[in-house]
Amino acid sequence: MKAYQVFARMSPELATELLERIRESTPAAYTQALAAAGAVMKARPRFIMKLAPERRAQMVRRALARVAASGLAEEILATYFLESRMELLTEWLDLLEIEHEEGSLKEEHPECPPEAALAKAIETFRAAGPDDPDRDLLIEAFAAQSAVDWPVLDGLIGV
Repeated sequence: MKAYQVFARMSPELATELLERIRESTPAAYTQALAAAGAVMKARPRFIMKLAPERRAQMVRRALARVAASGLAEEILATYFLESRMELLTEWLDLLEIEHEEGSLKEEHPECPPEAALAKAIETFRAAGPDDPDRDLLIEAFAAQSAVDWPVLDGLIGV
């Protein structure tokens, strides 16, 4: 899975919430996302800022769902979890027994756990908050990170 595919699959409601949290926690990343939307939609940033938050989020989601925006999409997802949902990120990494420091991987390309252990970690993680859409989003975003090349994970989450 690639980061642009995560945005392509994202619901409008989740895109709106993600963008609002990024706006609050990391204004620089928010500005980057709006600039990407402006470039793709050939619109000035001032026009995008005047839109309702839901419409703005949809423009950003569409921009980041393009193949050419995959690098920025990966960065936006990483920023979201590192800055806004650190507790989920560290919970996930701890379940996988991946060494990290405040959500940042200590090893550049961590090894994939055995399939059974990975399946159990996914099940446990999802069960801990079945009503939180960010749990599935985190699993997809993790699979989309360039540092993670785990075809088994892609298979387990159905991508």
